[in-house]
Amino acid sequence: MAGVSVEFMLMVGYALALALIVFLLELAAGHARRRSMAVSTAGFTYHQGQDIWKCPQDQHLFPIFSDSARGITIYRAPADACNSCMSKAACTDSTQGREIERNSVMDVESGMVKLHRALSVTLLVLASLILAVELFRTGSLYPRVLLASTLMLFCTFIVRLSAKLSERESRTA
Repeated sequence: MAGVSVEFMLMVGYALALALIVFLLELAAGHARRRSMAVSTAGFTYHQGQDIWKCPQDQHLFPIFSDSARGITIYRAPADACNSCMSKAACTDSTQGREIERNSVMDVESGMVKLHRALSVTLLVLASLILAVELFRTGSLYPRVLLASTLMLFCTFIVRLSAKLSERESRTA
């Protein structure tokens, strides 16, 4: 293209590649979180109004321990129900009954979401910095308009991702 240097195209390409990595990282993080949640309670259904879990064999897991300061709640099914269940071998090896532990404050999933989100914001800030530097180096109008538009788009995404990160932190505080 006339009036556009190879350096300009490389910098814009690199910034866009970083943005693509952020997009893929966010997709992967969402998938990993959904999968992690599904695996830890596979087949079980939570009933929020009653604060109980229900197993695939229609037995209820009741809260037996709760620590609100740490955000931990442990649910357990009655031992006699689990010990006489035909699916016990596939469900639990405990003689006390199947347990589900939920950690709502600082669980691993929450930490991983924060890590992915922080990485995404960092990569977008780096991409924005590259675009800002090139914006000041470029003298032509068309490349400047393209850079400014892309920079505004990236800044919008940075603000949205940062807001989601701080929203998650305020919920866990």
